[in-house]
Amino acid sequence: MPENTPPAELYRHGLQLLLDKNIPAWVDLWAEDGILEFPFAPQGWPGRLEGKDAIAAYMCHYPDHIDLHDFPDVRIHRTTAPKTIVVEMRGMGRLVETGAPFDMTYIAVVTVQDGRFTSYRDYWNPLAVQEPGVDFAGSTR
Repeated sequence: MPENTPPAELYRHGLQLLLDKNIPAWVDLWAEDGILEFPFAPQGWPGRLEGKDAIAAYMCHYPDHIDLHDFPDVRIHRTTAPKTIVVEMRGMGRLVETGAPFDMTYIAVVTVQDGRFTSYRDYWNPLAVQEPGVDFAGSTR
């Protein structure tokens, strides 16, 4: 994406890549030193991933665990910081191993610089996924 891509446009493009299960292209939206944080991560799960390589390793098996079908309710809010957005959204799909429905709401605070994600704080409720052995990114613990 061009360096001047607005944060909301970059974010929506990223959601489409996740629906397309194109994790390498999604990771390519990140700055080399990007930081992905999960402030509510349970004990034993990563709370912070530093760098594009760590984010790629974390996300590489996502489609093997969570089959995303839709983001039916995405609301993107601008902030007083022009490169930062707050996103409210809902992700729907199924857990691949069990076929159980996946329905999660998220709030994310995302910062973009030069057309790349530099900071992404993902506030989600880990208690909403009760399947044993599956964490919030869909990789096995």
